[in-house]
Amino acid sequence: MRSALVIGTGLIGTSAALTLAGRGVSVHLADHDPDRARTAAALGAGSDEPPPGRVDLALVAVPPAHTAAVLAGAMRAGLARGYVDVASVKSGPRRELEELGIGLDAYLGTHPMAGKESSGPLAATADLFEGRPWVLTPTPDTGTEVLNLALELVALCRAVPVVMDAAAHDRAVALVSHTPQLISSMVAARLEAADETVVRLCGQGIRDVTRIAASDPRMWIEILSANAGPVADVLAGVAADLDETIGSLHALHSADEAKRRGGAAGIADVLRRGNTGRTRVPGKHGEAPAAYETVAVLISDQPGELARIFADAGREGINIEDVRIEHATGQQAGLVQLMVGPAAATALSTALSERGWSIRR
Repeated sequence: MRSALVIGTGLIGTSAALTLAGRGVSVHLADHDPDRARTAAALGAGSDEPPPGRVDLALVAVPPAHTAAVLAGAMRAGLARGYVDVASVKSGPRRELEELGIGLDAYLGTHPMAGKESSGPLAATADLFEGRPWVLTPTPDTGTEVLNLALELVALCRAVPVVMDAAAHDRAVALVSHTPQLISSMVAARLEAADETVVRLCGQGIRDVTRIAASDPRMWIEILSANAGPVADVLAGVAADLDETIGSLHALHSADEAKRRGGAAGIADVLRRGNTGRTRVPGKHGEAPAAYETVAVLISDQPGELARIFADAGREGINIEDVRIEHATGQQAGLVQLMVGPAAATALSTALSERGWSIRR
């Protein structure tokens, strides 16, 4: 691939453009808002000038509601040899293209499973897709040329290609992406009218659950409108679990011992199923999740503190597998949770203690 046209310079489009430009591809940028395209160009994602001729690949990165129309316009104008989109829903755009009378031989629907709670070109990074699944949804009509271009795109972005049927993809993202967004937002909504003294008690648990609730509502209305049925099906199952859990909690509060036992069994069941489901979430590098030990270290909120901890761990030859930071309420301090292999936990705790760090057991 020598040239590409990226239409839509939000988070995904600009990130893909940054990656391609960094791999030597001549990238041209287009957006309904010229300022966004100019911003992406200023970041090094390519040129906001129109391409001089037909490019190898056109990548359409616009909201699902507009994907088919933008694709149809680009394909009718013959802007590229091959066309892909990165919309988070795949059945709708394909169906709309067929209704518009557009042949699908030069088109392939794709979806990189990567993103952030922030949006726009300024949130883009060239490494956004590294190691992440990138779904391809070819049909019997998909031409070899566009399939090869899409695979090259995925390889240049250092993502992992995953081939799926479009409808199966939409059901999958309803479970692993769209429903979690709604549930995160619903939990965060409980805080809207909460007393300030309650909010000040927020710890890492509520931060983890509500992180993606900071996402742009306008973007998510468009995504959910395009995949409402599958998301509603997943939420119906969640609602059934919620009803049973509410009943179990009421039973736990009962004066009847048998009801309390039944309530405890109900709560234990949903927690156990949650444990089992959590073990199926891929871990580091997409592998099976590993069991880590946590070493908690108290640090002050000063420049260079994290770097010092990592340097001290590195001197012992210990690899930090993951890290979390829990900020102390009302204090210029925090608790850094360092996740390491079980065999390294004791050695890391001892080494950091000897270097003056305060280890919390």
